Amino acid sequence: MNLRPIEEQVVVLVGASSGIGRAAALKFARRGARVVVAARGAEGLQSLVEEIRSAGGEAVSFTCDVLHFGAIKALADSAADIYGRVDTWVHLAAVSLYATFEQTEPEEFKQVIDTNLTGQAYGAMAALPHLRRAGGGALIHVSSVEARRALPLQSAYAASKHGMKGFIEALRVELLHEGAPISVTEIMPASINTPFFDKARTKMGVKPQGIPPIYQPETVADAILYAAETPVPEIVVGGAGKAFIVGEKIAPRLIDAVLARVGFEGQRTEEPRTEDAPDNIFHTLDRDDPAEGDFSERALKTSAYTWLATHPGVKRALAVGAFGALGVLAARALSGGQTGSRRESGTQRGTRRRLRAGARS
Repeated sequence: MNLRPIEEQVVVLVGASSGIGRAAALKFARRGARVVVAARGAEGLQSLVEEIRSAGGEAVSFTCDVLHFGAIKALADSAADIYGRVDTWVHLAAVSLYATFEQTEPEEFKQVIDTNLTGQAYGAMAALPHLRRAGGGALIHVSSVEARRALPLQSAYAASKHGMKGFIEALRVELLHEGAPISVTEIMPASINTPFFDKARTKMGVKPQGIPPIYQPETVADAILYAAETPVPEIVVGGAGKAFIVGEKIAPRLIDAVLARVGFEGQRTEEPRTEDAPDNIFHTLDRDDPAEGDFSERALKTSAYTWLATHPGVKRALAVGAFGALGVLAARALSGGQTGSRRESGTQRGTRRRLRAGARS
């Protein structure tokens, strides 16, 4: 499977008006890709296209709602009509609700599932025919570490991300069985500093936040660009997220206990937010939001774990170096033990000679 270099690609990003999608679109454009950005809000898309074009990049925008397959299909068809093909499809659109399960209304739960899960599936359905016509490409779905482990106060969001994991795995195996040159990658970010928390519906009485540590959106954007050129099944963004997933596999009851203690306060800020504050679950908040959110002062700019995951050559070199160092230490230890054994044997021989001499006298 040979994916085109980014500078030769046509890239469609759904959910690109702010946050991770905006950061990724800017990076794709800087690398020379022709970019098609889509979201519900026109204002954020317009400023994004202007920013890309002012820097010498090439971009067009489309407003569409992922709840309507016809709109997503029209987006894919239009991108292919304008640029001749689609090489990479990045689907990021998502909404969230911060509330206990018992506080969640049926229509709220359904809307989160429809947007985050069904919308992602619609994106794949619309993109696949064009990726086939292009001779192959990359299908990239941005989910969350909550695809592997749910947090309290996010039952609908976590359910949608768990569902994404299921359809993505099934699709990947189907394409593998067929021999289709299309990579399917799931990107699983930990807590990321984006305007996502300003747009989420909350019943906690305060603005929500991600459980620290929080990473900058560029860390996810870098992982997305890596997946656009390198076929990989999944990338976890943030070492804290990877530790969370591993902990869930090894000791799920311990993770339950930890989250029962820190999972509630850890998602609260001190900024008051009433339930009737504007949110984007059912309606578009058509505004020009940046890539970063309000937590820039304490957000980590890089993740060593994710950097190594997207630089496998360096990772292998470090592993070889570590094994080499262990080999040297083991050889030294063995050599020292053998020398000690030889010295001990010489001492024993001297003792025996003295004993024999004493016996003759």
